Amino acid sequence: MSGSSYLSAAELSSVGSPTLWAVTIVGVLVLLVLDFLVTRRPHEVSMREALGWSAFYIALPLAFGAWIWSRFGSQQGVEYLTGYLVEKSLSVDNLFVFMLLLAAFAVPAALAQRVLLYGIAGALVLRAVFIALGAAALQTLDFAFLLFGLILIVTAIKLLRDALSGHEQEVDINKMRSVRLLRKVMPVVDDYHGTRMTIQQHGHRALTPFALVVVAVLATDIVFAVDSVPAVYGITEDPYLVFATNAFALLGLRALYFVLHAALSRLVHLSYGLAIILAFIGVKLGLHWAHGIWFGVPEIPTLASLGVIIGVLIVVTVTSLRATRDQVPGEPEVVSERR
Repeated sequence: MSGSSYLSAAELSSVGSPTLWAVTIVGVLVLLVLDFLVTRRPHEVSMREALGWSAFYIALPLAFGAWIWSRFGSQQGVEYLTGYLVEKSLSVDNLFVFMLLLAAFAVPAALAQRVLLYGIAGALVLRAVFIALGAAALQTLDFAFLLFGLILIVTAIKLLRDALSGHEQEVDINKMRSVRLLRKVMPVVDDYHGTRMTIQQHGHRALTPFALVVVAVLATDIVFAVDSVPAVYGITEDPYLVFATNAFALLGLRALYFVLHAALSRLVHLSYGLAIILAFIGVKLGLHWAHGIWFGVPEIPTLASLGVIIGVLIVVTVTSLRATRDQVPGEPEVVSERR
């Protein structure tokens, strides 16, 4: 690959045929509609229900990965599985932010999964937009890989700085721009009214707290997409595989939240691990860009990336559990220990 034609539209190959794209998008929409039907009647989620749905949303992408492997080869199979693991790891950190938002807005337990589902739906739309923009950038900009790598390294530095600072991470809803903007546009009532976003009060339409928390969650989706999409483009250049890994990682978040809710506060070293993973992928992207200009620059194989990512996640999980082994099950979560 020469510097004069580092990346062209023809070189951005994909396993995604129009038919495969159509089937995948329809499948994602069907699963999303199914989740909305399951949550149409607000209820507290039992551990049995959460585990069942989590098992389904883990088995489905793994089975899909096996099909990718058998249909398109081991290279695409490894890229898909590595990308999925990266996205799933980042989604766990996203769940912690969701947890803070739900607590800050005092969301009733029965409404929590519907809030999460709106967040997932919004995230899917945003990821699709960012994936399309990323593909366009890779086709037209010679330095797109370098730009993506710098974004990930900057994000990794921020994660590491927040983790080392030890400052308590809190959500002040009165300082959130989205909340302040909504309150300027319409009045907001104090109490939840099920999943209704607006109600009629004193002859005027007013927003409910449910509308505020949904908008707040959607606003955080934008931040998540900024590092998530470049991270998976660091694993595979195939837009279809990027979309598939993002979609499968997001669809299982609703159930995973309730499975991991009690354990999230114990993953005190997760930010360190994610910072290492994002920085590693950022370096991988930088080397890939440099390799396209100077052929002698080495590249990091995807299989090696998979090994590094799995190793980092295992280490931070073990060290987190050891650091919090004296934590009493069910005790209040200490947010300050999380980052």
